[in-house]
Amino acid sequence: MADRIGTVPGLSTPSGVWSTVVTSPAKRLVFISGLVARDAEGTLVGVGDMTLQTRQVCENLKLALAAAGATLADVLRVDVYVTRIDRFAEIHAVRREYFPQDPPASTMVEVTRLVHPDAMIEITATAAID
Repeated sequence: MADRIGTVPGLSTPSGVWSTVVTSPAKRLVFISGLVARDAEGTLVGVGDMTLQTRQVCENLKLALAAAGATLADVLRVDVYVTRIDRFAEIHAVRREYFPQDPPASTMVEVTRLVHPDAMIEITATAAID
């Protein structure tokens, strides 16, 4: 389990679902490639709906972590790529469901487009497990 420091003296408090600093004494790192909102059959879920796409990406992340013997609680960092940064509140409402406490460190950036023309969000993750 990683140590998370949500508030750092001299820095503003995070306005979304992330910790500013995350440390880990873990012995094994797990790197998850970028995940978009594809279901098990490869169909993009939630076309035009940022909430549904974010939820599908988080479900995909859970599956990928489980394959490595990890859980969402083991995630140290996520990088979030979105096509609409103004949907920040919707994205973080879903993230709060998946990371209800001690969220990972995070960066979110807006990009022109993702691997599928209707994909609105992609997330990569790094986790640490014993």
